[in-house]
Amino acid sequence: MPHRHLMPLAYLDAIARAGSIRKAADTLSITSTALNRRVLALEEELGVPIFERLPRGVRLNTAGELLIAHVRGQMSDFEKLKSQLADLAGERRGHVAIACSQALLPYFLPERISAYRRAHPAVTFGVAVRDRQAAEQALVDLSSDIAVIFEPVRVREIQVLIAVRQKIHAVMAADHPLAAQSTIRLRDCAAFPVGLPAPQYGVRHLLDMALLRSSVELQTALEADTFEFLRRYPGHEHLISFQIPVGLPMRDGQEGIVSRPVDTRDIPEGSLYLCQLRGRTLPVAAAKFAAEVERVLEDRYA
Repeated sequence: MPHRHLMPLAYLDAIARAGSIRKAADTLSITSTALNRRVLALEEELGVPIFERLPRGVRLNTAGELLIAHVRGQMSDFEKLKSQLADLAGERRGHVAIACSQALLPYFLPERISAYRRAHPAVTFGVAVRDRQAAEQALVDLSSDIAVIFEPVRVREIQVLIAVRQKIHAVMAADHPLAAQSTIRLRDCAAFPVGLPAPQYGVRHLLDMALLRSSVELQTALEADTFEFLRRYPGHEHLISFQIPVGLPMRDGQEGIVSRPVDTRDIPEGSLYLCQLRGRTLPVAAAKFAAEVERVLEDRYA
C-alpha cells in the first residue's frame, strides 16, 4: 500500500490501469463516487482535464499521459527511498516487481525468490507472466522493475543486464523412442505428433523460422499457450513438445519426462534476457535481486 502522501497518485495510477473509475474503485476499496470526486478535484487544480470520458470507462488524454509518467516516477522513487532507508537500518525491505516469460515460473523464479527471501524475509515480490512485448512495456510504464524474457528484445528504452543462450529442447516421455538419443534432429520429430506453443512465444518463433528453412513437416497434434501443459503432456502419449533449459527441471527424468537438445543446425539457439528500463536506478531490493539473478544465469548458461 502506498504511503499516505502518495495515495492521490496511486488512485490516478489505478484508474489509468483499469480504464474505469468504477473498476479502480473496487480495487481500492472506496466508492466510485468518492474516487470520481478526487479526479474532478485534481483536474480543477491542474486546470485541464486528464481523462477522456468514454461510454464504458475513461482513457488518459495527452495531459493525463504526461501526468501519469510523473506519477509513476514519483511512486518508483519513493519505493527506492524506502528500500535505501531500510538498508541503512540494517534490514532490507522493499518490493520487487518482475515481468517474465512462462519458462521462468516452474523452477527458476521459485528457486531464486525463495533463496533471496531466506536472506531478506521483509522483501516482497510480485510476478506477472507477460509475453515479450508486454514485458517490455511493463518496464517502460514502471509496473515492473525487471523482466526476464526469451527472444527478442525490441524496445530501445530497455537495458539488457545479461543475455544467455538457450538451446531448444525436445520434451518427451522417458520411454519415447527418441529418448535414447543425445541430440535430436528436426527430421526425427516428423515421425511423431508434436505439441507447439502459441505463435506469440519465442520458442514458437524459432521453430517457425526453422521450419520455413527446412523441408521437414511436423505433425502438429495440439497447440497451447501454457508451457506447463506442454511439458507434462508427453507423459500421456508419445508426443514431442519443446522448451528451453530454464523452463525444465535440473534433474532429467522427473515425472517420467526427459528432454534432449535439438541440433542447432536445425534450430538455432535463442537468448534469454534479463532487462530493466534504461537509465532507471532500481530500488535497492530490486537491484540486489537482479544482480543475484544475473550471477546465477551466468554461472549456469553463459
